[in-house]
Amino acid sequence: MYDDQYINGARGVDIDHLVPLAEAWDSGAYAWPAKERETYANDLGDEQALIAVSAASNRSKADQDPVAWLPLAAGYRCQYVTDWVADRTRWGLKVDATERDALADQLGGCSDAPVTVTLAR
Repeated sequence: MYDDQYINGARGVDIDHLVPLAEAWDSGAYAWPAKERETYANDLGDEQALIAVSAASNRSKADQDPVAWLPLAAGYRCQYVTDWVADRTRWGLKVDATERDALADQLGGCSDAPVTVTLAR
């Protein structure tokens, strides 16, 4: 997804937290009870939360937000930022001004990109 690579088999694939655990922690998860953090880390209730990506792209993303990192595949960027907004909204994670501006800038180039949210709580 992130880099338009076709990967044959499980080798070379990582499961990525769309919003990285460290980013979630910095955005409010630090105040959650341990059980809620565990539920976030293993969120199978929303297909946008955990996604299969190439290991290389997952490593390049690391724990960065859209201010510092966007997928190499330009055709996937609108999906990425709308999913990012949905996942943060799902969990009630805070967005700082720099991140908000970066998201708005990216979304400005997306034609009517819907944001579908399933609240976690």
